[in-house]
Amino acid sequence: MTGSHASSSPIEIRFNLALGEPATDAFTLDVDTTIAGQGITAIVGPSGSGKTTLLRCIAGLLHAQQGDCSVAGECWQRAGLFLATHKRPLGYVFQEASLLAHLTAQGNLDYAMKRAHRALPEGFADQVIEIMGIGALLSRMPHQLSGGERQRVAIARALLVAPSLLLMDEPLASLDTARKQEILPYLERLHETVQTPVLYVSHSMDEVARIADDVVVLDAGRIHTQGKLETVFSQLNLPLNKADETATIHTGRIVERDTQWHLSRLELADGQNIWTKDDGDKLGQDVRLRILARDVSLSLNDVSDTSILNRLRVQVTQIAADHDEAMALVQLTIGAVTSNEILIARITQRSVAHLDLKVGQVLWAQIKSVAVVR
Repeated sequence: MTGSHASSSPIEIRFNLALGEPATDAFTLDVDTTIAGQGITAIVGPSGSGKTTLLRCIAGLLHAQQGDCSVAGECWQRAGLFLATHKRPLGYVFQEASLLAHLTAQGNLDYAMKRAHRALPEGFADQVIEIMGIGALLSRMPHQLSGGERQRVAIARALLVAPSLLLMDEPLASLDTARKQEILPYLERLHETVQTPVLYVSHSMDEVARIADDVVVLDAGRIHTQGKLETVFSQLNLPLNKADETATIHTGRIVERDTQWHLSRLELADGQNIWTKDDGDKLGQDVRLRILARDVSLSLNDVSDTSILNRLRVQVTQIAADHDEAMALVQLTIGAVTSNEILIARITQRSVAHLDLKVGQVLWAQIKSVAVVR
């Protein structure tokens, strides 16, 4: 399934927009970048960093007087040109599903297809319904659906307008934990199957870790950093780290399942292994791991008489101060110093001094299996 309008053409955006009163609540969005025209790009950053403002500028809901926007090779905005929102081939999913209350789920989908920006491929609607798992919901009215069900219908509706770009603004923020876990597998299927590029705003690093390919980090209306998911989250100076969510992202392949202890062994890219809870994934399957820095401890030696299963040989590449003056962040490469696998440990400054940590030093990182977030 290729999606309604698959394109690898990059998304070119340049916006300069001032909001509010200069003396009180002034905010300026100043962004000039190129975003991948395929996969899911997460837009993250602290509250007030400009995530939603950026999406609204791309959608044409805000008019940046100084701005350029080009999607899938089509110019949406430049000097002397500003396409109205309804003329931009995009889908938009908000925090609330915002379905048309007087129409059934099927009626909402039909409404979208009548307003599609281009002819849908044969069978595309049926495939979207199957991907989002809403076939049994089509005859129901919006008030008869749970929050997660309404949001799945809203995502399907956004896809059925045949967009060149899908914008998702914290689509799970209004759902409780159970409903979020219900809908995330559908977003993963969407990611794997539909080639329409997605810009996904979220404050949840768990969501981002599961579904994103690339990340743009905003801070105070400007891009702090951007790049591949694993590369961005290996940095020590992210503004997100202030939320005590410093973590690294890893992809591991399941090479062993221990049915006695309900564990799975994952092999990382450099051949090192991590044990985690067995969630029933198949042998040979690739899964992502999010390892929180606060759950990584360091030892000068490989200590075997411990309850911690995961002990990885690492080398110190950087030591930085944490926002908490009692703490420090230690960036480590797993295995060889040339490894692309980066781990971060958040430990006390006292421990840094006690271990006499230095760049280039070889250590052992210890990670509890239960601390590995899927």
